[in-house]
Amino acid sequence: MADLEWTGEVVEWRGPAPFHFLVAPPEEAGWLRDIMRDVTYGWGMIPVTGRVGDTEFTTSLWPRQGSFWVPLKDAVRAAEDIALGDVVTVRLDIRVG
Repeated sequence: MADLEWTGEVVEWRGPAPFHFLVAPPEEAGWLRDIMRDVTYGWGMIPVTGRVGDTEFTTSLWPRQGSFWVPLKDAVRAAEDIALGDVVTVRLDIRVG
C-alpha cells in the first residue's frame, strides 16, 4: 500500500521550462506538511517513489502555492500516454534516508 494516492488533473507550470505536475489535494497536502520536517532534504522538497499506471519513477514533491506538486517526467508521460489536462492516479511512497 502506498503512503499517498490520489487522482487529479495534469497541470502545467511554466517556470524556466514548462513542467507537468499533479497537485496534492488539501487533505494530502496537510499530511505532507505534518511530516515534512522529518522527510525533507531541504527547501521543503520531499523525495518519493511514484507510480502512474505501470510506470514507476523517483522524484521529489515540490512545495508550491500551499500544496505539494508531483513532477511528471517526460518518460513517465510518454510511457503512460499522458497529456496536459488528463486525469490520472498517482501512488507515492516517501523515501526516507
